[in-house]
Amino acid sequence: MLLVKSTTLRKLDAFVIKRIAAAICFTGTCFIATAQDNSPYSRYGLGDEISSSSATSRGMGGVSAAYNSYSSVNYANPASYSFFQSITEKGTRKQLLGRAILDIGIEGTGRTLIDKSAQSRFTSSNLIFNRVSVGVPLRRNWGMAFGLRPLNRIVYKIQNSGPLRDENTGEFIDSATTVFEGSGGAYLASLGTGVKFAMGKNHYLSLGVNGGYLFGSKDYSRKRSLFNDSTLYSQGVWDTKTSLGGIYADAGIQYQGKLKDNLYLGIGAYGNWQQKINTSTALTSSAINNANGIADTVSFSDYQSGSIIYPTNVTAGFILQKMQTPNEAGWLFGADFTTTNWQNYRENNLPDTAVASNWKLKVGAEFSPVGKKNYLSHVYYRLGFFTGPDYIKLRGQQLPLYGVTAGIGLPLGNYNQQARDQFTIINLGLEYIKRGNSNSPLQENMYRISLGFSLTDLWFGKRRNGDR
Repeated sequence: MLLVKSTTLRKLDAFVIKRIAAAICFTGTCFIATAQDNSPYSRYGLGDEISSSSATSRGMGGVSAAYNSYSSVNYANPASYSFFQSITEKGTRKQLLGRAILDIGIEGTGRTLIDKSAQSRFTSSNLIFNRVSVGVPLRRNWGMAFGLRPLNRIVYKIQNSGPLRDENTGEFIDSATTVFEGSGGAYLASLGTGVKFAMGKNHYLSLGVNGGYLFGSKDYSRKRSLFNDSTLYSQGVWDTKTSLGGIYADAGIQYQGKLKDNLYLGIGAYGNWQQKINTSTALTSSAINNANGIADTVSFSDYQSGSIIYPTNVTAGFILQKMQTPNEAGWLFGADFTTTNWQNYRENNLPDTAVASNWKLKVGAEFSPVGKKNYLSHVYYRLGFFTGPDYIKLRGQQLPLYGVTAGIGLPLGNYNQQARDQFTIINLGLEYIKRGNSNSPLQENMYRISLGFSLTDLWFGKRRNGDR
């Protein structure tokens, strides 16, 4: 589908394409210039979840269970790796050429926190690495992908000022200011493969698996200062530093079949089973002398071994797709349903009462018009939404969560005659996400921009006479 447009793009005005690319890069630079973030809800569990979906899928509400493409790596479902483009020798299964993919992603976030009890707002923004992946077709109907991506992120800073009371008796101690800070997150370095089997003419079943190493950190800090007219107290600091690491695996399945001319149905499912990730934690308590700012360590505990139970996650969905032709527009419509068993999350065998099992419904669509001489007719247009309760549960209720999305795919013209098979597309996903409501301790409104660069080329082929 994507490759039909790439040939025509060589004839388009390079000036228009360069201007669009420059505008996108400028948007990312603006996010970097004001980079800071504060998400108080990230203090629970492993932190804020970061979607494994590409910028393409994010523009369609995150639909990814049945999605596959020649031009991007769908990390969410490893079964999609088997659909990487492979050109074989006529009459044999020997691969002559394969389309290799380099997929790079970043995301920028603008966040607004609303505290209705205090009648206050706090805004922040940040730009973070989203993914880097490489997809390679090994043979016809067999592909591989590897790379690095974040799974969760912790970043918050909360200040609480007021009377300090004894936890047991409730008696007033003194006035105090306490600052809670957290940082860290989880990352996954993975290698996966997918294999496709013919189930009949134009009907295929694909199986895939990812394996890798999940690693990261959870660093929490609490700083307390007491205020008294007659006594100068030292500031108390309590730090908890946890490193985590362990083997991680997930798997997926996809079916794709032709219903009629240029109309295809895809069905897919993927997920991970409950897994144990090892941890190592150190606790430090210290006092800061307010006169000279020098820390005096009161106590330090050696690193203690522990574990985190990472919960089961399952996603299933479908895609109905009409392929684009030179004379007809193409479109895609799909939906996913996700469940995560957060109630089984454990840290050192202890449950986190602030998390609960949740579900999410994602719906999305893509439209690709008939290619003409103007550039906009070669752009991919995407829309979507998602909804469901968040995995955070406070005051006995889970936070409501919903979002609306839009996106575009911007193919870049190839003017390099020495690499005629190269094809590059910039995918831009825009999301508005609302977390919580008027009954929540904090309401979080978030704008997120996902930027993906997919660079592909035909590799692994031997030069033939006449090739340059």
